[in-house]
Amino acid sequence: MPSLSKINYLEKRSDLWSADIRLLAEFVTSYCPNRNSRTAYARSIAEFVYWRDERQLGRVIETCPSEVAGWLQSLGESYSVATVRLRLAALRGFLDWLVLNQAIAINPARSVRGPKERLTKGKTPSLSSQEARAMLQHVSIDTLIGRRDKAVIAVMLYTFARIGAVLALRRTDVYQQGRRTWVRLHEKGGKVADIPCHHELDEILSWYLNSHPFAPHDYIFQSVGRNKSLTGLPVHPANFYQRVKRYARELGLSDKISNHSFRATGITAFLSNNGSLEMAAKIANHSSTRTTQLYDRRCDEVVIGEVERIRFE
Repeated sequence: MPSLSKINYLEKRSDLWSADIRLLAEFVTSYCPNRNSRTAYARSIAEFVYWRDERQLGRVIETCPSEVAGWLQSLGESYSVATVRLRLAALRGFLDWLVLNQAIAINPARSVRGPKERLTKGKTPSLSSQEARAMLQHVSIDTLIGRRDKAVIAVMLYTFARIGAVLALRRTDVYQQGRRTWVRLHEKGGKVADIPCHHELDEILSWYLNSHPFAPHDYIFQSVGRNKSLTGLPVHPANFYQRVKRYARELGLSDKISNHSFRATGITAFLSNNGSLEMAAKIANHSSTRTTQLYDRRCDEVVIGEVERIRFE
């Protein structure tokens, strides 16, 4: 399946696809305010256009339900159920947008049922409390990059925030209220969450912020240039993911650890210390506690302990 680079290929097919590419660009710009959503939706729709092009099925506005079903079936051979459902949601949104703009009469993807998946626990790997503590202690604070990385990891662990919200923090988003430091997180969907800092997070964040003079509207977690100075631009999530993978390798942890692992780790630690599910959902900015439950890994410890009872003596 093609990546976003295939959009350039499609643009060259001006004889057939120029109108579709224009519609795609207008859709992702107007319909998807979130950058990550724009990227995911653009990739999904570009893949569908490319799939149709390979089979010479004509323009997107000529799509019929059977073609959507065929595309989903081909996706199922290479992708997980969650990815296929994302692709279908993107295509439905695009075709709905075409209906609103009177480019087509009905949405042919609405009558196509996507694959079902019942989850009681999320697939994101998490760290144990000991592993999370070890990673915080492992990250060196002798360099500006080390202090930045430690602060980013600490914010994710203690606020359950997504990496995008953490890297989008500006200096004005970290403020004092009484004797407590607070952070204002701008989550996806336009949600804003004000979270008080744990005393350890307060210490780590204060140490980092005091190590560099940030202007009020500066991003605080900036990328570092070749001259070892901050660039003024926020770290890209993919680049920080590589930093996390590096720290995990150095500690001998699973290579499946990602930025999102800290969200599951923080929520599990909170619940393990008698925190309520409702409060965990509030801190994590979840609309439903059912979503928060997907991040709860306490049952893993129970299962591990129980399987050790299987003895052949």
